[in-house]
Parts: sequence; C-alpha cells; structure tokens
Amino acid sequence: MASLKEMRNRIGSVKSTQKITKALQMVAAAKLRRSTDAAQNARPYAQRMAAVIANLAAGVSGEGAPRLLAGTGSDRRHLVVIATSDRGLAGGFNSSIVRAARERIARLLAEGKDVRVLTVGRKARDQIRRFYGDRSVGAIEAGGSPSLATAETVSAKIRELFEAGDVDVVTLFFSSFKSVVTQTPTGRQLIPVEIATGGSSIDLKGAVYEYEPDEESILEDLLPRNITTQIFSAMLENQAGFYAAQMTAMDNATRNAGDMIAALTQKYNRSRQAQITKELIEIISGAEAL
Repeated sequence: MASLKEMRNRIGSVKSTQKITKALQMVAAAKLRRSTDAAQNARPYAQRMAAVIANLAAGVSGEGAPRLLAGTGSDRRHLVVIATSDRGLAGGFNSSIVRAARERIARLLAEGKDVRVLTVGRKARDQIRRFYGDRSVGAIEAGGSPSLATAETVSAKIRELFEAGDVDVVTLFFSSFKSVVTQTPTGRQLIPVEIATGGSSIDLKGAVYEYEPDEESILEDLLPRNITTQIFSAMLENQAGFYAAQMTAMDNATRNAGDMIAALTQKYNRSRQAQITKELIEIISGAEAL
C-alpha cells in the first residue's frame, strides 16, 4: 500500500496535469471560433470555383480537354494525399483521417494498383511511416496555421508527379468540419477533377456566353488553381476540426482528472484516519499497560 507521502505526491501530480488540460481546453476554445469562421468563409469560394469549372467543362470534350480534367485514361497509379495536423492531444482526430486513408490504400493494393503516399502534417507522416513508409513520395509539415503558400507547395508537388507521368489519380484525405462534436474523415478526388453533379450551378438567365480565350485555355489556367484551393480549404477544415477535437478531449481529460483527484483524496483521508486511529490505540494500550 502506498504511503501517505506518495499519495500526496500523486494528488499533486494529477492536479498539475489538470491545470495543463484546463489551459489547453481554454486555448482551443479561443482558437476554435476563428478557425471555424475561416473554414466556413472558404467554402463558398471553393464551391463557386467548382461550379465555374463544371460549366466550362460542359463545353469541352475530346482531345482538347486539359489533362487535369480528362486524366491520363488510366487509373493504375494512385497518389493518396493525407492531410492532418502537426500536433496531437486531440483524441482520435488525426488517427481517424489516417485510418480512412489506410483503408483506401489497402483496397487499392488489393485491386493491384500502384499506390504512392504524400503526407501533409507530422501526425500523418509518423503514422503512415509505420505501414507504408516505402511508398512515401514526400512529407510536408502543415505548420501552425494553414497558409496558401503551404497549399501551393503541396499542389506543385502533386502537379509535378502528375506531369511526370508517375500518377494517374490523386485523392486527398482530410477531416470535414461539421460541428464541435462531429468531424468526418473525407476523401476528395483532385485529379482527374470530379465534376459536381446535382449541386449549385451558375444561372445564365437564358444568356449565351462566349469565352475569350476558349474554354480549354481558361481551364488550363483554372484547374491548377482549383487544386491549390481545394487543398487550402481542406487545411482550414482540418484546423477547425482539430481545435474542436482538442477542446473536447481536454474537457474530458480535465473532468477525468477531477474524478481521480476526488478518489485519491478520499483514499488518502481514509488511510490518514486509519493511521491516526492506530496510533491512538497504541497510546491507549500503552497507558493501560502501565
């Protein structure tokens, strides 16, 4: 049985941990609002760009279609891009993204596909290294906050691999922010560009538009920007989801620490009372013996 001093030290240690988890919870809560606003503000731009590409793609077909839109005509070589955060202490937030990506990779390998992996964020790099380290083509850190420069770096790496003929299909995995308690691992195909169906489209109000330059030239310039935009939007979604998950995880940890402190304090008081009672019995017994 632990001594009273050891129990006091343990209670003090748990209290120190509780202060840390409480501080992390407050920091995450403060940053969550800004991150949520940034993610939500980025969605209309990404959706509008997808709608513009869908309208332009409707007038493009055949050999004139850009390769980023039409693809290579094959789906044998796949690149899986996994975007997580650089930091942990957020429950299963990062692991859920990596798990979804690993399931896709395992399915592709079972189908005989050639799979390569590009990670964005240290947590993705560390987890994927244990399973598919030999398939990695690069690891890029997400940084303290999402930046367009980082998204452009990732986009340039993807386009480089595609233009070199090393990949045919590119899929991005990230966490889509739904609410404070819900973050959904999501896979989004970047190359060939998926044309949204059933979504919002541009209302031409009966007008007929002629493009100058032609649709193919506009798409050649717009499609690389779309990849960067989708990656940047995914990073913003990840940041909002990370702070939501961290706030929830640290709140649970703080409450668990409080429960442990209460249980240890009760055990300490009982042990101390038992020791006092034992000493009193020894004193009384000694007095009666005299």
